[in-house]
Formats: sequence, C-alpha cells, structure tokens
Amino acid sequence: MQPHRQIKATELIERLNRGESLNLIDVREVIEYLTYNIGGSNIPLSKLESTLNSLSYNKTDEIIVICKVGLRSETAQTILEQHGYSNVRNLSGGLIAVQKLK
Repeated sequence: MQPHRQIKATELIERLNRGESLNLIDVREVIEYLTYNIGGSNIPLSKLESTLNSLSYNKTDEIIVICKVGLRSETAQTILEQHGYSNVRNLSGGLIAVQKLK
C-alpha cells in the first residue's frame, strides 16, 4: 500500500487563493467547523463511514481531508482509501498550520 499522501498548508492556501475548486472534507465536529473553517463539506469523522454512499465524488477525484491538527483527517484518509478512493490527501498540520500562515 502506498504511503499516505499529504498536502502542505502553503500549497492548499495557494490553490485556494488562485480560486481552484477543491474537494475539501472537514472531518471535525460541527461546532468546530462552525467556529472556524476554510470551506468544503463538514462530515464529522464519526459519521464519515455511514455517509460514504452519499458522497458525490468519483473514486479518482482529488479529495483533501482536513481537521484541526491532521490526526482525524489521517484516519478519514485511511477510511476513504479502504473504500476505493485513490487520490486522497491529508492536510499536513491541519487547520492550525493554515492559521499560522494567515
């Protein structure tokens, strides 16, 4: 199995600033998402597996999973990969890394 692919906060911010349309899944709890987010779908990690069938992504689409520090999103990345998603990237350092750049 290939090692988990990551995306650095600097690359993510650059791509968002260029106006790229990215498939972001924020796997934090709803209250965390409402407190601070950079967009994307909010699917808490605890609900991810039960909502996989309703995701509108192709299995080959780039999907970037994000959380506060990168641990929950790494778990989400594993879940998505186990269900056949082949281009999942984890935000390295999570939203904490993004906030440090702003």
